Amino acid sequence: MREKIIAHVRKNEDGTWAKPHGLLEHLNNTAKRAEFSAGKFQSDVWGKAAGLAHDAGKGREEWQRYLKIKSSYDEEAHLEGKPGKVPHAIYGAKLVEQLYGKQVGRLLAYCIAGHHAGLPDWSSAEGAGQSSLQFQEMQVKQFEDIDQSIIDIIGSAQPTIPPWKFSEGLDLSLWIRMLYSCLVDADFLDTESYMNQEKADNRGAYCSLQELLVRFNEYIKKLDESSEDTRVNAIRREIRRKCIQMASEDQGVFTLSVPTGGGKTLSSLAFALEHAIKHELDRIIYVIPYTSIIEQNADVFRDAVGADQVVEHHSNLEENDSTPKSRLACENWDAPIIVTTSVQFFESLFAAKSSRCRKLHNITRSVVVLDEAQLVPSDFLIPILETMQLLVDHYKVSFVISTATQPAFKERIVGGILFPGLKNVREIMGDDKDVDLLYQSLKRNHIQFPTDTYTTASWEEIANQLQQYEQVLCIVSDRKSCRELHSLMPKGTFHLSALMCGQHRSQMIKSIKKKLQNNEPVRVISTQLVEAGVDFDFPVVYRAFAGLDSIAQAAGRCNREGNLPNLGKVIVFIAPRKAPMGILRKAAETTANIVIKNYEDPLQHEMYEKYFSELYWKVNSLDAKNIVNLLDPYQNDLRECSICFRTAAGRFRIIDETLQKSILVPYYEGEKLINQLKFSGPDRGLMRKLQRYTVNIYNNEFNQLLKRGSLSEPSPGIFALLSDAEYSEEIGLMVEPSFDPEKCII
Repeated sequence: MREKIIAHVRKNEDGTWAKPHGLLEHLNNTAKRAEFSAGKFQSDVWGKAAGLAHDAGKGREEWQRYLKIKSSYDEEAHLEGKPGKVPHAIYGAKLVEQLYGKQVGRLLAYCIAGHHAGLPDWSSAEGAGQSSLQFQEMQVKQFEDIDQSIIDIIGSAQPTIPPWKFSEGLDLSLWIRMLYSCLVDADFLDTESYMNQEKADNRGAYCSLQELLVRFNEYIKKLDESSEDTRVNAIRREIRRKCIQMASEDQGVFTLSVPTGGGKTLSSLAFALEHAIKHELDRIIYVIPYTSIIEQNADVFRDAVGADQVVEHHSNLEENDSTPKSRLACENWDAPIIVTTSVQFFESLFAAKSSRCRKLHNITRSVVVLDEAQLVPSDFLIPILETMQLLVDHYKVSFVISTATQPAFKERIVGGILFPGLKNVREIMGDDKDVDLLYQSLKRNHIQFPTDTYTTASWEEIANQLQQYEQVLCIVSDRKSCRELHSLMPKGTFHLSALMCGQHRSQMIKSIKKKLQNNEPVRVISTQLVEAGVDFDFPVVYRAFAGLDSIAQAAGRCNREGNLPNLGKVIVFIAPRKAPMGILRKAAETTANIVIKNYEDPLQHEMYEKYFSELYWKVNSLDAKNIVNLLDPYQNDLRECSICFRTAAGRFRIIDETLQKSILVPYYEGEKLINQLKFSGPDRGLMRKLQRYTVNIYNNEFNQLLKRGSLSEPSPGIFALLSDAEYSEEIGLMVEPSFDPEKCII
């Protein structure tokens, strides 16, 4: 073997060059880490092989010369995709196909070729062009130049049979993505241990789940001792007891059907901790639809088990709010409790970029709690449910589908056609009779539906009715309706919509809660943004006719604590404007059918399954972007193992960013931060702070502001409102809210 082959180089603090990171050492260390991670899903030998081969291309004389250019070292030479960089990943991909044969080697080639640049499509025909695996392999030259010592160690670890027989659909692509995750994380961690030992030392060292359970139980004991001895609190304790009892069940899919205000957050954590310990799992992952709820729930978890044991991973987290340790944990989710968004969780499961996929192997051996699961987007329901089932079947994951309005996720026959949902789903609260009794025991309001679903009420009529109450919340289905109704209300009425930035909404919600607690007059007009996670407790709630789940969630803001001498009052009305076209319109139409047939109690628990089954049947497609076919080699070219990783990742976007733009607003500290951005430029910490001062608007609304000269561009591609005169302390951004025919931003 020629002189020592180098993988990485770095400088010491004094500017001298440190001892190089040997390539054989790096390959072996990466292989050990990847082998361990892949062993969690019976794929250890595959992880080892990927680790040994991933940087084989660095064992070529051309790459070694490149590293030592100008008689010195290049600290970033190992990175690909930058101008002038010499590629290395594709050589390892080509090598494993040669050593292991195409049938085995191709499975690893995707991972190795993309360990910096991201998982590729197989063919350039899908639009991936020169980034496709097929095209890259055709460009390989001087393949025989790889050092023989590297070829020897790769050849010694040949995998043969995959851990199970792959089924059609997403099975194979998910397994490759999981292997890719193991490789990418192992490569990052070993490189980090050489490049930045201080950073590496900050990782890990969390408490065990057994220790967290002790902390949790102590917290619950104090909470129960300090809580009022009310009927609602007694029911919450019983719900928690049932969760602990069911935690000893075998792994799989569970539902937690509990009415709004029933204490699902702590009860689901009790289940997750007990279940994870019972089955020797590694972590608990909470998946929550809105960042506003994440911040609220994460605070609860920190109080219960310790602030340093809980990691939030979402865009609104400020740099100052997280420790170096927690920021590192966001990269690969190695903390015991992760709290993240639906967008982050599900888009990562279909991602191609190394940064998004790195954490995926740590989803294995976990309890995943889907909070407010009815909000899972129907356009991606088929690939999401199939992936969830695969995680249960092969990766030792248990799911808890937690909501007051259970969606119809179970496998069933609908209209003579199989709906490929989740199998063997168990309800934590018991059988249908037990759940019905629970919902009856937590009934805290009476819902009054309109006598017919065709006769509309004018905004003037609704405004007059609302003014009869000292404390009342009215929820409508879009921003335009919210602003119109609010304009007819007395001065001092609160307005809540997404035309207000996050900081503005948070301050408004805090003021509203304070008035409710002090029993002061308070009237609120809001979009549906308050229907999940905002724990308002109004005696009277009005709701514009909508989906059954939305009406039930709105009712959860009425007499939440059960303190009224009588039932709270929820009044559903027919607004002068129908719900937006698309899923919201179909949800309202489906609800109308149920209300007509079940007028006495359309919100009884058993109606949700009927409602969601009918709603999903009406949706144009539950795989609107054709994700399953793109990722299924059985639908493409099985002989070539043709999988379109990059194309599918580009299409799997829960939030379609092409329909809207974000602008910064000079509210509160927003003006100071915008000026900082203008003079200092963007950095990670500043951009996270600015998240609290953004408003998302439709393209036509953006063009409206641009046309009248209301926007500046403090940094290239980042737009901000020029004057606070166009941002109202009362209603937010002063733009005419559009009523999009397909989508609705709440």
